[in-house]
Amino acid sequence: MSESNIPPNNTPENFIDDSLTPEELEISPQEPVAFKTLFSGIMEMYSDEDTVANYLNDHQGWFVRCASPMKAKPFGENGYTLIIGNYGAFGYNVEPEMTVILTTPQSKHYSMYSVTNPEFNNQGYEVNYISDMYIESIPVSQASVGIEKVYHQQGKNSLPEIITKINWQLNLQVKVRFPHFIYKLPMSIIQNTGDRLLSQIVKQVSPRLSYKVQKDFHCRFDLPIPPKTARTFNPVK
Repeated sequence: MSESNIPPNNTPENFIDDSLTPEELEISPQEPVAFKTLFSGIMEMYSDEDTVANYLNDHQGWFVRCASPMKAKPFGENGYTLIIGNYGAFGYNVEPEMTVILTTPQSKHYSMYSVTNPEFNNQGYEVNYISDMYIESIPVSQASVGIEKVYHQQGKNSLPEIITKINWQLNLQVKVRFPHFIYKLPMSIIQNTGDRLLSQIVKQVSPRLSYKVQKDFHCRFDLPIPPKTARTFNPVK
């Protein structure tokens, strides 16, 4: 998702001059451009609903660890500040930070949303992050393909009758106020490139986080780690 991941011959940077003066790199007072992306998916946990719920509720025990290699630190009692990484396009790079709050679950529903952090000096961008999860019990007959194999590989001959499925949806919007030279490009190029870059960031971060949470949970309870088929990740049109 950094510029190195976008073919150099196709980047919008080729439309602009590389020899930019400090004045040209200054942030423009123009309105920020909003980029957004929406994803949904599932994640299976090979245990009962109460055990999974208790694990999720005890986020102080897994959130920072599973967020790695992103930098994460606690924010208050139910929040965390994340440094996502370094990303950019058009010759303009940012290292986005966001602070999120995990709400107390209501009727098997969990939410996480971004809040303003007064310690940030992110004058060039604004993140609006909303993630929702719903957990439900399902019979093992509805589990994704591969559960029998991972149980047998761990020497376990019997499967659980019931497992837990986590249904999730992620809605992310980022507003960026670019240096004024970027606004010389057609807005369609700016919009399409920004939306694509944002989608690539989520595609890199979210599946990795899902796997690490699954691995952390199942290792804690000496359960087989679910195969890749037990977690899905799909863009919502």
